[in-house]
Amino acid sequence: MATREGRAAIASVAVRNGRAREPCLSCRITRLLPSLRHLLEGSAEMLLAIRPHARGTLTSAIVCVATCAETLLTVIRQPLTFIHTLDDDSLLNIFYFCRPNVLEENEKGDMLLGELVGERWWYKFVQVCRRWRYLILGSASYLRLALLCTRGTPVADMLMHSPPLPLIIDHDDQNNEVTADDEEGIMLALQNRNRVQLINLRMPVPSLQKLFMAIDGEFPILEFLNIDPPAKHNARLYLSPTFEAPQLRHLWLDYFANPIGSPFLTSTVGLVTLFLRWIHTSTSVQPENFLRAISLLPHLERLAIGFISAVPNSEIESQLSHTPPITIQVTLPSLRRFRFRGNSGYLETLLPHMTTPLLQVLNVNFFNQLSFSVPHLLRFMITTEHLRFSRARLLFYYEGVWMKLDNPLAGTVQARLTYFRANVACRHLDWQVSSITQILNDLRPLCSSVADLILDYREHTLSSESHNELDRTLWREILGLFRNVELLRVHKGLVGEVSRSLRLDGEQPLELLPELKELVCPSGSVEDKSFSPFIHDRDVAGQSVKLIGETFPVDQVGYVLRTPTGVIDIAQDPDPLP
Repeated sequence: MATREGRAAIASVAVRNGRAREPCLSCRITRLLPSLRHLLEGSAEMLLAIRPHARGTLTSAIVCVATCAETLLTVIRQPLTFIHTLDDDSLLNIFYFCRPNVLEENEKGDMLLGELVGERWWYKFVQVCRRWRYLILGSASYLRLALLCTRGTPVADMLMHSPPLPLIIDHDDQNNEVTADDEEGIMLALQNRNRVQLINLRMPVPSLQKLFMAIDGEFPILEFLNIDPPAKHNARLYLSPTFEAPQLRHLWLDYFANPIGSPFLTSTVGLVTLFLRWIHTSTSVQPENFLRAISLLPHLERLAIGFISAVPNSEIESQLSHTPPITIQVTLPSLRRFRFRGNSGYLETLLPHMTTPLLQVLNVNFFNQLSFSVPHLLRFMITTEHLRFSRARLLFYYEGVWMKLDNPLAGTVQARLTYFRANVACRHLDWQVSSITQILNDLRPLCSSVADLILDYREHTLSSESHNELDRTLWREILGLFRNVELLRVHKGLVGEVSRSLRLDGEQPLELLPELKELVCPSGSVEDKSFSPFIHDRDVAGQSVKLIGETFPVDQVGYVLRTPTGVIDIAQDPDPLP
């Protein structure tokens, strides 16, 4: 009976975690294969065939884990091979493979908090047989076992009858108040400070304020802290001045009043992730103090700061004019990802005093502003080794304009994963074109290397007819920034604006896009000759452009955008009607 249960447990948990933890399968399979080699005698050729896939794409990883699971189960089912014949090391490697990754980095490099209920993965395993129970509990540190305290957990009983393992406190419900029983359970878990490893509290402010009384003193093994109240409560929360977490590696705080000023940050030198959001600039930390605080974090790899309420740039400039000049220069030697959300004025204040030599991803989300001036953004980017681009994708959609600069054909993996994204929240198309043009004007040197320009679109509020001439001027200005583009792709929703801007009206034929070789547009735009005047002018000038018609000239691409107003899911273009 134990043998059948053991097989079922391994198979079900491996499959379950394979589905839930896809981004990390490749690395886990690579670790697992050497330990399984001695089980697969006579199958060396198969192992050699599998190993390259374990380092490849997610699809390859799924195929690989399915192959490994099938092979392992085949070996287990052989007449002379039973689960109890596996040695302890092989069993431990299988158990290790079943562990969930609470914190994962997705394909875009964003750090995500997974489903913490997966931390109960080992609960059923220890009930299979005495040997498994002793092996798992005796390897608690290696397997990173923990007890989960979440909604409905009888915490008092769990603490009384379970081994003294680390505690994970998780309550993820921003819409409902915490029940009295759950509040009592969380308070009881927090009192075991020396055992709390992770705290994830997403709940209404009144409930949080009650629990904050227990988040004080030293939490010696705390590695992750996320406190996220609903923004609508306009909270100004405070951490206790006695709170300390020397082993903290990931800190996510929303709407706290000056968390940078908290004494505990001076001891969290191992911090890898720091995410901070404020309601608006009046509740945030002064730039000088912020820079001094992050200067003490040499291992910081991911930094995200932002605001959820728009404040005019003039107000920000007025606030900053009453503060002393910034005197510190900060180098963050390990920072790979930096995300900002707010007004350009605050970002421009920080950037001249920050150096990030290894930065790979820069993501800025701006509120709607009448004007943009970001010269420090350019200086910040050109001092970073990897921020060089060959492709630009612009998306004009109903809530704003989004841009991504990347280098998909770079020679190194690190360079291919490098990108710059910008989003501006504004609705009218002419505003969007104006905003992104102002930003790109300041980034002009980075546009000169772009060879592939993609103009995408989703239906939203268009400009009025009276703005047609203004639109043409704006579009000519934005196209004029990409002088070395060889391939231009245009969505059907922008054919009118782009074709009108490319027609000559007293200008020289090679004034715009002088290096252009191919223009990809919807098939219907070839048939209705939308771009015929432009193609003719180029032929006459001796610089022919090949016009290509495709059903999806910008490809069928969907977007998940983090904007100042929240996360927006933009579906790909639907297939055309037959």
